[in-house]
Amino acid sequence: MNTLPTELISLLGSSLFGSSMRLVNLALLTRHRERLFALHKRNLLAISIANARNTPHKGIQLTRRMIALMAVFFVIAFPKLMALLHPELPISVGYSQVSNGFLFFSSYEKIQWTQLKGLVITPLDTHLLSAIIGLYFGSALVDSNP
Repeated sequence: MNTLPTELISLLGSSLFGSSMRLVNLALLTRHRERLFALHKRNLLAISIANARNTPHKGIQLTRRMIALMAVFFVIAFPKLMALLHPELPISVGYSQVSNGFLFFSSYEKIQWTQLKGLVITPLDTHLLSAIIGLYFGSALVDSNP
């Protein structure tokens, strides 16, 4: 019976073992590089956030104030002024009404539209105004410069 010489068997075994160890080493090295890149990216992100927070420009605050004031004016005040100046204009108010489904398994929202005349304050007005005021004053209260 012809068998492989033991030198050839050990050569094949050591070649397979060496190549598998090389593949494991390459996988570990790749994972190490990915982690280094992630740490470097996080460091760059932290630096850019710190630079953005420490900008001395007052234009950013002015822009935020103008957006908040324009949103309040055109969403809340302008329709109210139009209702006062031209009370004959109809105002369409939409509100959602939840309807129950079959055996408490489902429900759906149906929007009901109603036309009103005169000065109307809807729940949407109050929710939107409170959200805008909360966002504006909440961001103004948190100061990045101690």
